[in-house]
Amino acid sequence: MANATYADNKSFVLRGIEDVVFEERPVPEIGPQDVLVEVKKTGICGSDVHYLVHGRIGDFIVENPMVLGHESAGIIHSVGSKVKHLKPGARVAIEPGATCRICGPCKHGKYNLCADIEFAATPPYDGTLTRYYRVPADLAYELPENLSLEDGAMMEPLSVGIHSVSTLAQVKANQNVAVFGAGPVGLLSMAVAKALGARRVIAIDIQQSRLDFAKSYSATDIFMPGKMQEGETKMAYSRRTAQAMKDQLKLADAGPDGVDVIIEASGAEVCIQMGYWLAKAGGTFVQVGMGTPDVQIPITMILVKELTLKGSFRYGPGDYALAIALVAQNKIDLKPLVTHRFKFEDAKQAFETTRKGRSEDGVGVIKAIISGPE
Repeated sequence: MANATYADNKSFVLRGIEDVVFEERPVPEIGPQDVLVEVKKTGICGSDVHYLVHGRIGDFIVENPMVLGHESAGIIHSVGSKVKHLKPGARVAIEPGATCRICGPCKHGKYNLCADIEFAATPPYDGTLTRYYRVPADLAYELPENLSLEDGAMMEPLSVGIHSVSTLAQVKANQNVAVFGAGPVGLLSMAVAKALGARRVIAIDIQQSRLDFAKSYSATDIFMPGKMQEGETKMAYSRRTAQAMKDQLKLADAGPDGVDVIIEASGAEVCIQMGYWLAKAGGTFVQVGMGTPDVQIPITMILVKELTLKGSFRYGPGDYALAIALVAQNKIDLKPLVTHRFKFEDAKQAFETTRKGRSEDGVGVIKAIISGPE
């Protein structure tokens, strides 16, 4: 079956800043290597909210109406003529970035760096908050029976954590890992580190409620930075706070009691600086959080510690597969992270709740999930 027979494709569309509407869109036509997914669950990402509020992220500007959403799972409706491994009715997690497959990064296994990637809900490409979404068949991952479609939608942010912690940092058993930022990506990075056997997983955040949740979820230790002193520079503050963390948590500058891996998931300048001061000699620093675009870093400290610095962008080969495997094997539990659920017709409310950080009943948002159109 090449194409869907249904005529309706209700979609949640961003037309401009603070301007969202529901629209009927054409059902996508699929090629021989594609599948058409009936989207059932979609998580709201901070980038979705950013586009709604600001109409852009960096050089990516919303110039034409765009369907939002990219953290999704659903049920295969139809498959292309050359697709053999998936059948209609299969439940799948969607990896939302189709690449060119022929450029240097694609050929060398770094397809997330493809300059021609068509990433869902990144201008000018439509996202997954729609009834039907077309995706290359190899980017639709069948879910094991013990995983729900909500779990499937959470594979996208989990794969971000997999990419930073496993693929790039290559965290090993008995290592110490510090994660700055206890939002969804930070929490999932902690969960990945724990699943890979990290001895200590240290959560750093400025909100006590987030730290409390992190401790109950996957962190072994928590730390809340104090306030800056009057007249103190950001760098001086970061250095002083990193030392306070070492003293409080009994962390060393080298050896088995040092911090082997820093995962910076906040994007805040002082946290980035703090991470460099905190990392042990010969350690690894991975930047996954996107925040202040230009920051000052302690370059001499990086040199004398001979740190390995890596940027982390989305996810690449094997990340989705490992994410699914770790959850299916009960090494990571995604259910506690889903704090709010909404019907498709309540998508506006879902975005507003995520934007505010808590619902009217006072419950803080970690991840909100929107169901597909009925």
